[in-house]
Amino acid sequence: MMSAPVERAAAEPSALANLDARAREIFRRIVDSYLGSGEPVGSRHLSRILPISLSPASVRNVMQDLEELGLIYAPHTSAGRLPTQTGLRFYVDAMLEMGGLANEERARIDSKVRAAAEEGGFEGALTQATSLLSELTHSAGVVLSTKDNIRLKHVEFVRLDARQALAVLVGEDGSVENRVVATPAGMPASTLAEASNYLSAHVRGRTLSEARDEIARVRLAARGELDALAARLVDAGLASWAGAEEASRQLIVRGQANLIGDLHAESDLERIRRLFADLETQTDVIDLLHRAEDGEGVKIFIGSENKLFSLSGSSMIAAPWRGGDSRAAGVLGVIGPTRLNYGRIVPMVEYAAQVLGDLKLSR
Repeated sequence: MMSAPVERAAAEPSALANLDARAREIFRRIVDSYLGSGEPVGSRHLSRILPISLSPASVRNVMQDLEELGLIYAPHTSAGRLPTQTGLRFYVDAMLEMGGLANEERARIDSKVRAAAEEGGFEGALTQATSLLSELTHSAGVVLSTKDNIRLKHVEFVRLDARQALAVLVGEDGSVENRVVATPAGMPASTLAEASNYLSAHVRGRTLSEARDEIARVRLAARGELDALAARLVDAGLASWAGAEEASRQLIVRGQANLIGDLHAESDLERIRRLFADLETQTDVIDLLHRAEDGEGVKIFIGSENKLFSLSGSSMIAAPWRGGDSRAAGVLGVIGPTRLNYGRIVPMVEYAAQVLGDLKLSR
């Protein structure tokens, strides 16, 4: 069994940036070998495959420098070298060359996701995109989205006691969300009815996504149309609505079995066991995908950079797609070992997210 890497303190960014061409080439070959096979590579093999003439002894000297920078490590005595997590991050940020998405892969993603949308609506497209990415990358596909297609039919406040009420949000599809909200002291029953009628009038027939702007407008207008107590209750109801929207986010995971098809050691089996346990804890997966919603483009999370993969040592490649208001409507990605083929998978995830965004805009 391979021992876990001993992570050295990360080198200063300037030291990494100033690696000479020879050190960069040797480091790149070590990472490429790891991404391809998961196995360590030694100085003798490197001396044979390098495009420059270097003896194994010269290669070992460079590898020692790379190890002191915290970019590679020896899994056990007299072994070759593997990249550390710091090394993988440096490779991804500074040296990764993106491959182009093949025309057949692009056409396959486009046709299958759009066909699934025709048959099963946008949720069908989400499931298909997740399964397809899993199949194409031999990893687990994940998607996080807000079920914002449900239109609200009715909002009502029901008194629980002197200081609490139940905010009931009813969708046109029959779904019901209940949230307990605090009520002002001494509030009469008529205020509950007034606030219920006011909210129902302003949100009826709108999806959660469409209602975001209306919520902001209502907050400004409420105090001009309602008395102070009812206005406070409306604000509480809107806050509970935000919680209901958050609760409506759905997580889809497909292809976990792909993660056990290429195990190299007992340590790999333990890593996958831990990853499966992590995937069962959906809150952590959702938290990580939330981080991918911020900003533009694809994000790559490697190993213990996030708490979700702190034990399993896995990676996630994820990209957001956007709705008509240009805000992130969800996140699509893949989870796999740290030796994912980043250059191939990044454009694949990015294009699949783009297809979902186009579908979202056309709805």
